Amino acid sequence: MKRALLIAALLAPITADAFCGFYVAGSGEKLTNDATQVVLMRMGTRTVLAMQNAYKGPPENFAMVVPVPVVLQEADVKTLATEVFAKVEQMGAPRLVEYWEMDPCQPSYPEGQVAFGASAGAKPTDMVAKDDKNGVTIEAQFTVGEYKILILSAKDSTGLDTWLRAENYQIPKDAEPLLRPYVESGMKWFVAKVDTAKVKWEGEGNDKHAALSPLRFHYDSEEFALPIRLGLANSGGKQDLIVNILAPNQRYEVTNYKNVTIPTNIDVKKTVKGKFAEFYAALFDRTLEKNPGAVVTEYAWAATTCDPCPGPQLDYQDFTTLGSDVLTGPREKPTAYQNGDFVLTRLHARYGKDITDDLRFKAAPAIVGGREFMMSEGKLEEGARPDSNNNFQGRYAIRYAWEGPIKCDKPRRNRWGGPSNGQQPIGTQPATGLAFAKRGSVDLPVEIAENVPELGLAMASVGSVTNPAQPAKQPDAKKKSGCCDAGASSDFTGLLGIGLGIGALVRRRRRPAQNRGR
Repeated sequence: MKRALLIAALLAPITADAFCGFYVAGSGEKLTNDATQVVLMRMGTRTVLAMQNAYKGPPENFAMVVPVPVVLQEADVKTLATEVFAKVEQMGAPRLVEYWEMDPCQPSYPEGQVAFGASAGAKPTDMVAKDDKNGVTIEAQFTVGEYKILILSAKDSTGLDTWLRAENYQIPKDAEPLLRPYVESGMKWFVAKVDTAKVKWEGEGNDKHAALSPLRFHYDSEEFALPIRLGLANSGGKQDLIVNILAPNQRYEVTNYKNVTIPTNIDVKKTVKGKFAEFYAALFDRTLEKNPGAVVTEYAWAATTCDPCPGPQLDYQDFTTLGSDVLTGPREKPTAYQNGDFVLTRLHARYGKDITDDLRFKAAPAIVGGREFMMSEGKLEEGARPDSNNNFQGRYAIRYAWEGPIKCDKPRRNRWGGPSNGQQPIGTQPATGLAFAKRGSVDLPVEIAENVPELGLAMASVGSVTNPAQPAKQPDAKKKSGCCDAGASSDFTGLLGIGLGIGALVRRRRRPAQNRGR
């Protein structure tokens, strides 16, 4: 029987990606967790956790086991539609944009002028209520969608290990040491067993897999953390985890590991647009080489807007799906937030079996970075810096220098906009599906069009560049321009493949509307 393989295309590149629990099967097959998307909502002491998973493998029932801080009841758990997870991933993903240099002799747009371009019901289970011999108590049991839910408590990890095996859960042989710290701290156990008779199956033959409904549950706890160590039971080596956090007017980072922001606003060669996911995977790996064990912030921005936008923004219905309907905890007033207040934080970690602790989160001050926004002395903003609002993203640009005639006495260079002469743009391209990005195929010095000193990267010499079609450009040329028009904040949006059609390029001498008043 073919080895079970849990897959989803929404996390970072590697063959085994992180999960905040582990999987167990009713047969002797080993289940390996390959990818999971996690979205957390947080306000006060209330946490809402939503996760999407999929698997290939034998038709026997399997379950997932997740430590939780409190006993969950039926009203705390529900299944979700899958579409919202793709929107969240696309919204926070690193993005690639293209700019064309404007005619150096063309007059600047007046203040504020716009130049347009192409653009389920509960049922009792038949499980026993208690097993005194092993110290395991079933605190609650109910059915939600295709899941039979048990909430367990345990007196010790050995007893829990024994109980799960006695109930025919073929848990990993080395699971007990991973269970131990959670049992000793008083955590409960969320066991979601899947009844495959209720599952929708997709594909044929070896590609047949179950389309499992995402699960969402909420609880109240002073601690805001994600229990990732237990996922090592299903690990085949290094694991990547992307955590999306939605919170009213608040960015988050980790308390127990180093925090860094991904290098952003880097110009790259034209060849990158055919392999952007691979390029970004190499850039991320280089960032961790310089910052071992760090958790990388890739996005922190208001969840209802973006600039540039790789797809539709999150809206009221998405927030409700992900947990805003239950986000008001016992200490918050029902009117404590509005849906437009949510900030989306995207954190990216990569680790192995040497990890010593879960991810523990804390509120963090607002940051900005990665925008087409000129700072003092005509320099494009670099890295991340403090601000009153969150506007940070991983953004990478291909720039096409002006190749036409220059027939004026005072040409103005390094002003960027949409394409001309019938050129076809890629639009704003997000690096999604990173779980399957090829590693080791990108030579960063060859692909970058400027130096990246924070990573110790220097662009390859002209003779070694494999893209002769790219116009010659001095490193950091765009950052030496004093032209205020280069501060345009809104990106040209081409065909996105998602029905957006035509976009617009806004040219302003001042900050765009969403960045004013800070």
